[in-house]
Amino acid sequence: MPNYKKGDVIALGSDHGGFRLKQEIIKHLEEKGIEFKDFGSYTSDSVDYPEIAEKVCNSVAAGQTVLGILVCGTGIGMSMAANKCKGIRAAACSETFSAKFTRLHNDANVLCLGGRVIGPGVALEMVDSFIGTDFEGGRHERRVNAIMEIENK
Repeated sequence: MPNYKKGDVIALGSDHGGFRLKQEIIKHLEEKGIEFKDFGSYTSDSVDYPEIAEKVCNSVAAGQTVLGILVCGTGIGMSMAANKCKGIRAAACSETFSAKFTRLHNDANVLCLGGRVIGPGVALEMVDSFIGTDFEGGRHERRVNAIMEIENK
């Protein structure tokens, strides 16, 4: 079940700790012709990451964007905030295997990265893997549905 196809829009967001890496991701997406919407931050000045996470996740949950990428210092804070938003399955990943399999098996719709713990080379590979991998469905669909049922209790 594909989530991303050419012409779809990816939501991006970062706090000050992830700003530099987000700029690298923006450049990478532009080079590949992948459309995106940047929800901030727009400088390296201190900002509260939950506000950015909420904006990105609301866009994904509403179907205005198909996937989201959030970047903070470690990826953990953004992941925690993102997973509070209804309809979001966010994963903090630090290597390509997890970025691929969180889409393949968990149907994650938001990737969270750590700008202070992941170099741009690995991060860009993770972005490509996340965007380029479709949810496998099958036995995994039952598990994803169970996760979403917890959210609705």
